[in-house]
Amino acid sequence: MKMWSGRFSQAQNADFEQWQRSFPFDRVLLPYEVAASQAHAAALAKVGILNAEELGRTVLALEQIAREEIPETDDPAIEDVHHYVESRLVELAGEVGYKLHSGRSRNEQIATDLRLYVRDQIDLISDLLVEFVGTFVNRAYSAGENCMPAYTHTQRAEPVLVAHWLLAYVEMFLRDLGRLSGYRQRLNQCPLGSGAVAGTVLPLDRDAIARQLDFDSPTANSIDATSDRDFALEFVQGLSFLALHLSRWAGELILYSTTEYGFIRLPEQFSTGSSALPQKKNPDALELIRGKAGHVFAAEMALFTTIKGLPLAYNKDLQETQQPVFSAASQVTNMLRVAAGFMASVELDLKRMQRAASHGFMNAQAGAAYLVCQGVAFRRAHELTGKAVRLCLDKNCKLEQLSPEDFSQCGIVADESFYQSLTLQNVLAVHDAFGGTAPARVREALRDAKHKLEIYSGAAHASA
Repeated sequence: MKMWSGRFSQAQNADFEQWQRSFPFDRVLLPYEVAASQAHAAALAKVGILNAEELGRTVLALEQIAREEIPETDDPAIEDVHHYVESRLVELAGEVGYKLHSGRSRNEQIATDLRLYVRDQIDLISDLLVEFVGTFVNRAYSAGENCMPAYTHTQRAEPVLVAHWLLAYVEMFLRDLGRLSGYRQRLNQCPLGSGAVAGTVLPLDRDAIARQLDFDSPTANSIDATSDRDFALEFVQGLSFLALHLSRWAGELILYSTTEYGFIRLPEQFSTGSSALPQKKNPDALELIRGKAGHVFAAEMALFTTIKGLPLAYNKDLQETQQPVFSAASQVTNMLRVAAGFMASVELDLKRMQRAASHGFMNAQAGAAYLVCQGVAFRRAHELTGKAVRLCLDKNCKLEQLSPEDFSQCGIVADESFYQSLTLQNVLAVHDAFGGTAPARVREALRDAKHKLEIYSGAAHASA
């Protein structure tokens, strides 16, 4: 029997009846539905709707439901996870099971269940992200003072420490951790007690319900609480950022794994071969991370599109906000697990990176900076150094291989200190400002990154 069947005299269209059911996908919310139902049962007992014996039977039955394997059923009477729990509760506890819905509505139930699900997913994904970022920090420590080219416009620009490059991704993913933390804080309000739209008709202790479910407080407005999906949209937006960053990371490592770059060697456990070309080792793990980011972006757009025109309060359209959340969370969880394993096992060719950092006139800016420190206007220093680079191209040599006479031809007085400014060691050291690639600054950044990671790790364990 359907929860609402008393009002109707005609049977539903069979196609519509199956089509409108959400149990095939919202069954994943069963643990949260049980937890919320236990909190509601306790609140009902406080106001005398359930006596002590009824509360005991209800709680025991709910605990059993939580332990059971979640079934797959085509029973049209089981519309959603809420109806399933109620039906199973009646089977286990008898008629008292029908009392549990006193003073509540499915509108507030799904709003609560989904918040509990998103909160758990944030904790899970944050833990995975901390592990992933920790891999970058560890690899950065291991890289020492080895160098590599940094690129702009995919052209070699300046040499940087390999650790500095790795820490760029640390910053990126720490922002993702910060976003998730903020989302968790905002969503942690409990909709139970909001009823269908106007609030519960019973004098339930909403603060006690919120505390039992580890929420910070009850929601402040019943109309908003039953129709709000901002928390779901923020969550998926945050996952879109994370998927975007994973995609950028994967895309760069795909480039660096090519013969043309050769900066990394693909780990075989995260690669595949070619069915036609025996020599191939393909970066499929990275390519799939890059490709699956699109699914996460699609989930975000689906949520925006579903919610954008809805009047207050609950509308059946909101049922369609669940699957994008589930899908995005699943995709990102799997992406992170694979990415963390890949990053822990990928081999960096530090020697090749170091060699590459010594070619391509990447010391040109350092030479111009030296001239600026000698009183030459930057635009003039830029022009003179550019002329020297052009002369190198004509001579097929490096900048530091030009003679003092060659530099003089370009308008540069090249003494020993000028040549010293062109060495790789100096090119790195000259970037000695906060956020720069000077070795001392990178060591500071590594310590700071490790500290931030410890804070996020501690916060995650505290909320678990």
